[in-house]
Amino acid sequence: MLINKMTPYPAAAFGAGIVSGVVSTLAQVALWWLFAENSWLWMLNRDARLAAAIVMGQDVLPTSATLDWQVMAVATLIHFTLSIAYSLAFAFMVSRLDARFWLAAGFIYGLAIYAANMYGMTFIFPWFTQARDWITVLAHIVFGTSLADAYKKLSRRRLRGFTRE
Repeated sequence: MLINKMTPYPAAAFGAGIVSGVVSTLAQVALWWLFAENSWLWMLNRDARLAAAIVMGQDVLPTSATLDWQVMAVATLIHFTLSIAYSLAFAFMVSRLDARFWLAAGFIYGLAIYAANMYGMTFIFPWFTQARDWITVLAHIVFGTSLADAYKKLSRRRLRGFTRE
């Protein structure tokens, strides 16, 4: 059966957002380490500055040779805030879908987030265009699939028909 009557489980979505945010970042760093022209640390610094500029302004954009811990903290906060927000939205979208299809939904969701972030949001934050590459696509797919898997596992008791109060 394709349709499920499960209600979204926000606590599981919150945890899945954290898990998928970590997993996708680790995957992206590993891909940078293996394939990027610049060092993975340079790439991490660049992407942290791209994210932090959303809140801190464009003055933080020029990538320096050293990490700025304030920039890293702001970027991390933005990253996990978005990961949790995307996870909550995913939970509401898949709550009526049979859990067997969640991984495929997560794959598609990761691609949709990539499109929204790297093409839609660049109208507001044009500096993100430099992050459009195949590694970023794969990192978003990893985010979506790990989100689906983590949400399924964290909401397992509800999937079995148990309720949480």
